[in-house]
Amino acid sequence: MAKKLVIKVTAGADAPERCSQAFTVAAVAVASGVDVSLWLTGESSWFAVPGRAAEFELPHAAPLPDLLDSLLAGGRVTLCTQCAARRDLTEKDVLEGVRIAGAQVFVQEALADDTQALVY
Repeated sequence: MAKKLVIKVTAGADAPERCSQAFTVAAVAVASGVDVSLWLTGESSWFAVPGRAAEFELPHAAPLPDLLDSLLAGGRVTLCTQCAARRDLTEKDVLEGVRIAGAQVFVQEALADDTQALVY
């Protein structure tokens, strides 16, 4: 089993089931002791902004704010540099603990030894 898990979530409110699956898998992995790095890209980028996760609703799914809180507490959450720029988001606009980084960092993380990468 991989010791590290890198998850890139591209979906937000536009594809709620796919979005929820990514956050759920990431949070379960953190709770299981796995080193998790969650990347917010595309429409999921908005969840880096305070209060936006609370607007997300999906029946029979764990609340997105709870999942995000567990990821911020036990893993790493990164907002894609280009995705942030397209939405006029800067470090001042995002939740405490969310970093902004680009493709080079994602590739480094995804290709590290003992790492599994998933894209939702």
